[in-house]
Amino acid sequence: MSIDAFSLHFGDLKDPRQSAKISYPLFDVLFLTICAAIAGAEGWEDIEDFGEIHLDWFQDKGLFKDGLPVHDTIARIVSRLDPTEFQQCFISWMEAVSARSEGELIAIDGKVLRGSYDRESRQSTIHMVSAFGTTNGVVLGQLKTDAKSNEITAIPELIKLLDIKGCLVSIDAIACQKNIASTIVDSGGDYLLAVKGNQETLAKSIQQALLESVKASSLRNNVTIEQGHGRVEVREYHVLPAGELIQQFPDWKGLKSIGVAIGYRIDKAGKESLDYRYYICSAELGLERFAAAVRGHWGIENSLHWVLDASMNEDACQIYRGNAAEIMACMRHIAINMLRAETTRKASIRRKQKIAAMSSGYLDKVLLAGFKGMSKK
Repeated sequence: MSIDAFSLHFGDLKDPRQSAKISYPLFDVLFLTICAAIAGAEGWEDIEDFGEIHLDWFQDKGLFKDGLPVHDTIARIVSRLDPTEFQQCFISWMEAVSARSEGELIAIDGKVLRGSYDRESRQSTIHMVSAFGTTNGVVLGQLKTDAKSNEITAIPELIKLLDIKGCLVSIDAIACQKNIASTIVDSGGDYLLAVKGNQETLAKSIQQALLESVKASSLRNNVTIEQGHGRVEVREYHVLPAGELIQQFPDWKGLKSIGVAIGYRIDKAGKESLDYRYYICSAELGLERFAAAVRGHWGIENSLHWVLDASMNEDACQIYRGNAAEIMACMRHIAINMLRAETTRKASIRRKQKIAAMSSGYLDKVLLAGFKGMSKK
């Protein structure tokens, strides 16, 4: 039963309320909120409305025996949860249902929750860093950056929470830092880091080392051509052993490969662009795997961030009370993972949400698919 599987990993969350003042069990409110997120709820009133419409369904599962809380109560409970504890429950669930495969690509990137600006206290918008398993299209974990910090300090902490053994971890140039590379290698994974001006000496050395390879290349199996949306894009890839750069840059732990992805674009108006993206890697990459990893990293933008905004209206979400913005960001990640796990219905995330909102039978299917295997742990 899906509710038992949910309880296995989320049932032990600490209730922030005084025990004498509890009218609605924390488990019931959490289960309601996750179900509402799956069904496309975007605010506290949406969650209350969803609960009222499906109250018989919840009560059949033994929840809300004394009725449903109002939206203010739901908001107050969720906003007081410990986000670190909630993230750990989420990661525990994902480790239970989504085993890592050797060489799997995990893309890490950040995203601002634009609607999380607290107008009353003038609290800044929240910036979340997410780890995305590109093979199955699932979120593996996420962490909020500190208000006085950025992704550079949050990424190592997120990596330490995840099981990345045998995986290739790709990150944009902002995280091209020696301590991040070391953290990934020490955790049993390999890194693929984009290199730009923040590592100027390293970037120039890679560019020089790859120059002759790019000039001399007569291969055509390293070129892809894509046409659509009014433009033509040509991408070319080159990868080499790091060679002398290993001795030249000994502080980059495990450095083995360097590569470049060259992108040429022309749109229907005739506007052209050409860019070179350089990379370092701790794995011995062949051309095919390097090209696949570079393309795969872009999947976190197309398959996660775009879906959060276009299907779930995350940027427009005005929830910012207490810890609620961070908790609800995690709830949306849970919803995406579960909706993708349910494969009997061939439909977009948005359409699946609408079906789940209308049909408790389909919602049961989504929950079952999402928590499949958890009870075996």
